[in-house]
Amino acid sequence: MGEFFSTVLSFPTVVFSFLLVVVVGYWLIVVTGVLELDDGDAVWLGLGGAPAGVTLSLLIALSWLLCLIGSQVVSGGPLIAVPFAAAGLAWLVTRGLLKPLRRLVPDGDRHSRGDFVGQPCVIRTGSATPDFGQAEVAAADGSTALVQVRTTGADRLSRGDRALIFDYDKDGEFFLVMPHESEI
Repeated sequence: MGEFFSTVLSFPTVVFSFLLVVVVGYWLIVVTGVLELDDGDAVWLGLGGAPAGVTLSLLIALSWLLCLIGSQVVSGGPLIAVPFAAAGLAWLVTRGLLKPLRRLVPDGDRHSRGDFVGQPCVIRTGSATPDFGQAEVAAADGSTALVQVRTTGADRLSRGDRALIFDYDKDGEFFLVMPHESEI
């Protein structure tokens, strides 16, 4: 076990060991509910159509594993090349593993942000103000998304309040909402 930790904490594996600790911490926070995954605003990296958190986690975990294996195989050779080779191979493997997801989420089925304008939503953060807020909105197909929202003027909405999305700010990447009293 001591040799394992020695390898994990020495160059070149230590490069990805730190990143793997960050990934594990991120997923522990997500699992405990302190941080919510935001499927509605997922960042797509072009590696197969998966949300950024999943894609980067898989990429880092595979890079760490391949770097660990490579450091043992090349143990006396040019270790400086191992992290680069591991990251490149991990990217190819990640792309191959996530490619089937592209078929599950075709481009035509992804919602554009403009689809939510005019839709009612429910505030999910403690409050929504001109500077901060998130709300849950339902798409036409029944799926829901958690989106960034802002109010205008002196409006302040609290968790559970109903609001109406009336515009989208492309520069700030958030929706503008106003109080809305009808049933959702």
